[in-house]
Amino acid sequence: MSKKSMPSTFVKNVVQNGIGRYVCQLQRVKLTFCKTAGTSRGVRDFVENHLLDFTNNNPGVVVYLQPKRRQPAYMYAEYLNGYKEKFCIDNMNKDQICKWIETYRSRSGVPIMRMRKQWHTDTPSVQGVWHPFMFKDPQINRKTFPNEELSRFLPAEPSATEQVLKMFEEQKKEIPSQGPTKKLHSKDDVLQSK
Repeated sequence: MSKKSMPSTFVKNVVQNGIGRYVCQLQRVKLTFCKTAGTSRGVRDFVENHLLDFTNNNPGVVVYLQPKRRQPAYMYAEYLNGYKEKFCIDNMNKDQICKWIETYRSRSGVPIMRMRKQWHTDTPSVQGVWHPFMFKDPQINRKTFPNEELSRFLPAEPSATEQVLKMFEEQKKEIPSQGPTKKLHSKDDVLQSK
């Protein structure tokens, strides 16, 4: 299968499995085989020699055996997340079947997909995901909208008139009161002199 036709995903952990304790994601295994066919001989050998060891080592996994006449041998694996896998184990010996069952037991139950990256972060920013009220006062959440206080226009820069008035106030502070010099008495005088 080419990489363009294969679905892609990011690295994921199955619901933080392993933080408290590990939970095996394999829920049940069903083996279907024929009691007489030569192609199912490996499955019959596995059932006779290795099945009890597997069930003793994995008490959380339920194993079903289903004999079917003249049908190829299959293994069905069902996981906790609902994912199901079907695998043909016809003409395999018992060691190969042991390896495949162990492979399915150790899987997470997530379908095999192409990884876009080998790392993934749920919240790339240390601050968390941005939202419109991130750096705002929490009191905004209690306001009823439309609100006059929050709806008024806040200019980014002071206007030219405001800058001139500010310069006038600064000049007023700097110039000491002197007798013969002309004194600027009001804001209107400043605007008219310019």
